[in-house]
Amino acid sequence: MKSILIYRYPCIKAFFQGKNEQKKSFVKGAIKMTKWIQLFACTLLLFTVMPKTMMANEQKASPLEEVKSAILMDQSSGMIVMEKNSNDQLSPASMTKIATLLLVMEAIKKKEITWEDIVTTSEKASSMGGSQIYLKAGEEMTVRDMVKAISVASANDASVAMAEHLAGSEADFVKRMNEKVKSLGLKNTVFQNATGLPADNHVSSAYDMAQLARELLTHEEILTFTGIYEDYLRKDTEDPFWLVNTNKLVRFYKGADGLKTGFTKEAMYCLTATAKKNNMRFVAVVFGAPTAKERNETVGSMLDYGFTHYKSNTLLKEGAQVAEVPIDKGSPFYLIGVLDKPLTWLSPVKESKQNVKKVRTISSGLQVPLKEGDQIGTMTLYVGGKEMSSVKIVAKEKVTKASFTELWMRSMNVMLKGQK
Repeated sequence: MKSILIYRYPCIKAFFQGKNEQKKSFVKGAIKMTKWIQLFACTLLLFTVMPKTMMANEQKASPLEEVKSAILMDQSSGMIVMEKNSNDQLSPASMTKIATLLLVMEAIKKKEITWEDIVTTSEKASSMGGSQIYLKAGEEMTVRDMVKAISVASANDASVAMAEHLAGSEADFVKRMNEKVKSLGLKNTVFQNATGLPADNHVSSAYDMAQLARELLTHEEILTFTGIYEDYLRKDTEDPFWLVNTNKLVRFYKGADGLKTGFTKEAMYCLTATAKKNNMRFVAVVFGAPTAKERNETVGSMLDYGFTHYKSNTLLKEGAQVAEVPIDKGSPFYLIGVLDKPLTWLSPVKESKQNVKKVRTISSGLQVPLKEGDQIGTMTLYVGGKEMSSVKIVAKEKVTKASFTELWMRSMNVMLKGQK
């Protein structure tokens, strides 16, 4: 074998016949050649992989390409981080139930209903179809379990049962839903039912849905329901019902704890999601994704972008005293105004200094009586000359009409001060 190699390859012949210096030179050359071959192979591999890597980066830079409409919003300030066609009117499908749950939570806060109130299922509610927990006409369930069914299983039957329990009929409940939309200043939303089942002119937008979600999230207790991945209803019966959340992000995305999915053939795959990390909470909305997987991946990418590139800043905390307003004929005379939410804003992670300004506006002509929590003004935050957020100033305590004695004492005090 050696003789054949020597005969065929003169370089090898020189190696075997040469002196030690020649052999060392040959080995060095071979090693050098091997390094060049390795470098060439690595370069070839790099150019083979590069197009795929660039494509992946392009996809990450444009996560909204496959959906009809979307928005990423800071829950606290309302700042928009990312959007696509966010004011387009589209079918919201079961994301409608965000508004349904909002009215339920407001009724609980106002003590119009309690968590343990019993809700009786009507014939209409039991016949809704679609996503449901198969309520039977006449079946009774607590408000707590109805809310759990709506939040986790997107139950249409439970939604209608709660609508009827609160307003007497679904139609009257829908009127309240639309009144709430108007009170929030939302212009792209009209509801025709409490479920999101297909109906003419039942529309919303990504922007409006994000704002409804922000309002719902002021009732933090809702997250104890929307953050459930799986649970049971009718636990103590012969027919327990297993609930599995239609929003898979609450299990697979760290920090996700709500809010509501949606799907119909018209609307395609929709989702209003929320997640909290690093003292920041975002709301992400997607309309019209082609698949559930695409919907979840898009929302996950949006949330990743927000948490990676932004930080939260707080100028004033919730409950901060920002006003002391004299109320003519009021008792007490001075009304203390506080913020009902923290005054916050987002800034890019790498940006250190910003021009921040707050502007307070107190409503004119305030009249007694005033209840604790009544709005008496607004505090608006400007960052870099641009309006960033606006927070309500509310009454810290109630103000009643001053008695004759109180008014007389005030008049006397004014007179005495004038004489000094």
